[in-house]
Amino acid sequence: MPEGDSIWRAASRLNQALAGKIITASDFRVPRFATLNLAGWTITEVVPRGKHLLMRLAGPVDEEPGASRKPRALTIHSHLKMEGNWMIYQPGGRWTKPGHTARCVLRTSTADAVGFSLGILEVVPTAEENKVVGHLGPDLLGPDWDEEEALRRLRAEPDVTVGFALLDQRKLAGIGNIYRCEACFLSGIHPALPVGDVPDLAKTVTDAKRLLGENLGPGRRTTLGPRALRPGYWVYGRERQPCRRCGATIRRGLLAGPDGTEERDIYFCPRCQPAPSP
Repeated sequence: MPEGDSIWRAASRLNQALAGKIITASDFRVPRFATLNLAGWTITEVVPRGKHLLMRLAGPVDEEPGASRKPRALTIHSHLKMEGNWMIYQPGGRWTKPGHTARCVLRTSTADAVGFSLGILEVVPTAEENKVVGHLGPDLLGPDWDEEEALRRLRAEPDVTVGFALLDQRKLAGIGNIYRCEACFLSGIHPALPVGDVPDLAKTVTDAKRLLGENLGPGRRTTLGPRALRPGYWVYGRERQPCRRCGATIRRGLLAGPDGTEERDIYFCPRCQPAPSP
């Protein structure tokens, strides 16, 4: 599933191509919005919120006598889940993904935006965005990032493993499996360690935020720092390879949530990140 940095870049691309443009034709290929026609609406901005995309629109001004002339406002809310993607094409350009996977098509005079295999696609009044993303915790890449609030939410469940808690978007938004594994490594903690036992939780959160921020530009993602000779990770995806710090063999395991479900892969160094005592 795309992580916060990927969504930030996707929002940036969409915003650059579409902001200020008038929709000339729209096609929602989901039953709930199949009859919705947004032709004439203006795309004002595209912004990320954690792993969610919010495309904000202003409706045509009502020209009826006595009307307030205040534009209506809607938001196209999407979540990519595992396979989703937004692609931008020249007007009428040939798509590079199968047409049957398209869920939303927005056409303007300068670009076509197509959302393929979107896990979530809905249209809500902009004033009600809170109904679809209000459950999210502070966004590590958002302008209103609040570290103290994120830490408060994490510490509210001290018995939950830190590896699971970092993925809980209700606590803080934007971290996925890659960044939780890498942040735990940099903090020297095993992902199975309970939140309440993490010696410096603020450092773990700060490391995750820094890693996300360092990967907002072009090029391949890396967590090894801006001076690394080549892109790569400390532990993620490096099962059976030597630790870049101590040389021990990187291991892969499974970490479940508090109820025993939602098992996800974890990668860790057994020497740099010793497992917690039973």
